[in-house]
Amino acid sequence: MYSPNRVWFITGTSSGLGKALTDLLLANGERVVATCRNPATHDDLSAQYTNQLLAYKLDVTKEDEIKAAFSAGVETFGRIDVVVNNAGIGLFGELEAVPEEDARYIMELQYWGPIHVMKEAARIFREINPQGAGGRLFNVSTVGGYRANPTLSYYSASKFALEASTQSFLQEMHPSWNIKGCILEPGGFRSEWVTGHNSRVVPPHPAYTDPSNPTSLFRQAHGRIPFLGDPVKMAKAIIRLTDLSLPLRVQLGSESLFLVRMQAQNTLADTEKWEWISHSTNADHMDGENYVKQYLMGTGAFEDVDKSMSG
Repeated sequence: MYSPNRVWFITGTSSGLGKALTDLLLANGERVVATCRNPATHDDLSAQYTNQLLAYKLDVTKEDEIKAAFSAGVETFGRIDVVVNNAGIGLFGELEAVPEEDARYIMELQYWGPIHVMKEAARIFREINPQGAGGRLFNVSTVGGYRANPTLSYYSASKFALEASTQSFLQEMHPSWNIKGCILEPGGFRSEWVTGHNSRVVPPHPAYTDPSNPTSLFRQAHGRIPFLGDPVKMAKAIIRLTDLSLPLRVQLGSESLFLVRMQAQNTLADTEKWEWISHSTNADHMDGENYVKQYLMGTGAFEDVDKSMSG
């Protein structure tokens, strides 16, 4: 459902999902703080949607720019209702091949940047918006944030870390604040993440050049297979989710759904196969199930475990 009173704050709006979401929201009367490194890419939109769009320069690796962008959004529109952490790039290369400088940068861009956005979003949802109005937060992860693949170790590491922090962050929100959120796990979408300026492919490490090596096979597929996802349809899905009771994770694209489901099933199968090892490390005279019920239940962080054990 669209709402002309709602204000969105979106990072990485110059292309891909960010651009598709911005275009769709504006066309349907919503207001947007569209942030990217080059806000001039939105000049045509700014002229067309004078009262709906604030295009703002933002490098999410710089915390002071994040705070300034949020401040400008609040000054222009009076509030922020939905935040979409979308800015990112693709980084492809074996763990041994990627220069550490690039590996550290991807963590600054796709972990620390979203963390600083989340912190400022929480403050505004809680202290600037009308009391109890809260807000909605969407952190764009990837299927690779749940199931890692060859040549994407550092990219996936940033998303794994973001998913963990998002889960903790959402559990830390007091119910009265009405701050809800969701991790989005898209599969392959038709955007510049794969082959455009938002992608970097590091030359292979000499030890990995054998054509039969898994990384060689994965590299051969990179950029050559058609991608399933449509950014406009992904934007529509996010808008639909905004008005729903949000789950922790949503997969976007059928291949993401299948791969995440398979990883979860594999993990469950491993826990069942190797639980004798897990139980063998308990201290003497300690019962694992009773321990969970006695000490972990009631902390507010294990409701899903409580429901599972009660069932």
